[in-house]
Formats: sequence, structure tokens, C-alpha cells
Amino acid sequence: MSEENNGVQGVAWFLAGLGVGALIGILYAPKSGRETREDIAQGAREGSEYLRARGRQAADQVGQYVDKGREQVNQYVGRGREIVDRGRAQWEDFVERGKNIVNDQTSRVGAAVDAGREAFQANSQKSEPTA
Repeated sequence: MSEENNGVQGVAWFLAGLGVGALIGILYAPKSGRETREDIAQGAREGSEYLRARGRQAADQVGQYVDKGREQVNQYVGRGREIVDRGRAQWEDFVERGKNIVNDQTSRVGAAVDAGREAFQANSQKSEPTA
């Protein structure tokens, strides 16, 4: 319970100090209320202009980052296309070589079959009895 009283008393003293400080600030203010309001308004305008300028700077910087990112993406896409094209060319070369090998082997097998057929026919004609 005493802790609650200490907390309430602390808040009360704080508020009292705040009120006294505000009162002293008003009494000893070097400017009139009108001048103070004009200073506050001028400070608000300057702050607003500062925020606008910083906003423009931030927008420009973000634009630069976006442009740089876009440029890097385009570079990566270009590299990817080069790699794909190179791979496609190698693949087409391998396919063409394979076709040539198959055609060559087909010709050789065909020639071997024809040679075997001719040899068989030549041997079968020699082995036929002549009557």
C-alpha cells in the first residue's frame, strides 16, 4: 500500500513541477505571445520545407536504386540468354554429330548387308551342281 502512495505522490509532484515550470517559462519568456506564435509557425514552415526536401532526396535516391537494380537484372538476363544460346548451340552440334554417326553407321551396315548378300549369292551359284 505504501508503494501505491509513493507512486501517486511521485506523479503528483511531477505534475506540480510541470505546472510550475510552464508558469515560470511564460513569465520569463523574452517574446510576446504573438511573436512566439509567429516563431512557432515559422518553425513549422521550415520543418515542412525540410521534410519536403528530404522527401524529394529520398525519392531520388529510391529512383536511383530502382534504376541500378533494373540495370543489374537486365545484365543477369542478358548473361542468362547468352548461356542458354551457347548451350543450345552445343546441343544442336551434338545432335548433328549424332545424326552423322547414325547415318555413317547405317551406310556401313547397309554396305555390309549388301556385301553379305552378294557373297551368299556368289557362293550359292558356285555350289549349285551343273547338270
